[in-house]
Amino acid sequence: MTTSSPTALALDGAAIDGGLYTDVTDFARHTHWLNGTAEAYSSVGMGVFVVLLLAAWWGARRRGNSVMAAVLSTPFAVVIAYAVNSGIKDVFQEPRPCRALPHDFLIEACPPVDDYAFPSNHTTVAFAFAVALLIVSRRLGSIALLAAVAMGASRVYVGAHYPHDVAVGAFVGSAVSLVVVLLAFRFCTPLVQRLRGGALRPLLAAQPS
Repeated sequence: MTTSSPTALALDGAAIDGGLYTDVTDFARHTHWLNGTAEAYSSVGMGVFVVLLLAAWWGARRRGNSVMAAVLSTPFAVVIAYAVNSGIKDVFQEPRPCRALPHDFLIEACPPVDDYAFPSNHTTVAFAFAVALLIVSRRLGSIALLAAVAMGASRVYVGAHYPHDVAVGAFVGSAVSLVVVLLAFRFCTPLVQRLRGGALRPLLAAQPS
């Protein structure tokens, strides 16, 4: 009896929405003026979310304990979402589209064979940030949500992911972040209250003017 190889069992992303992926990469082929910007944002755009989180922390110093608890839980939510997403990648082992569709236009270099596509880590992390920030601040969260959508779109544009990789990554990041931050909002508020009365007060509460 022959045993199927891991590659044979891997998710066939091209059969799901390879045509749509090709449409997007063809669009990228004809918009060279946008290629550099999209590649740069796809690579280092996570810095936008870090800046927004710092802004949320600064504002939370003047708000209630539960808001600060939500802010402080955001990095944990992001890390947990990334870990969950990486586990899903290992289960499905979807080859990158640059391997399944090697003749399509590509901006970002094709990753190693064991760097799987489904779901998108970049998109997962971006949406984990965005959902957490939406809970903390509607204004900052709205900016983060737009930045997360742009991140997901850029991952398809540069040829790194299929659209379904991005869609599922957005769902995973959003769901995990929502659960983690709401749990922190509910259960970690007393801890923040105690910390605000101790040595960490300058970091957790604005000094009265």
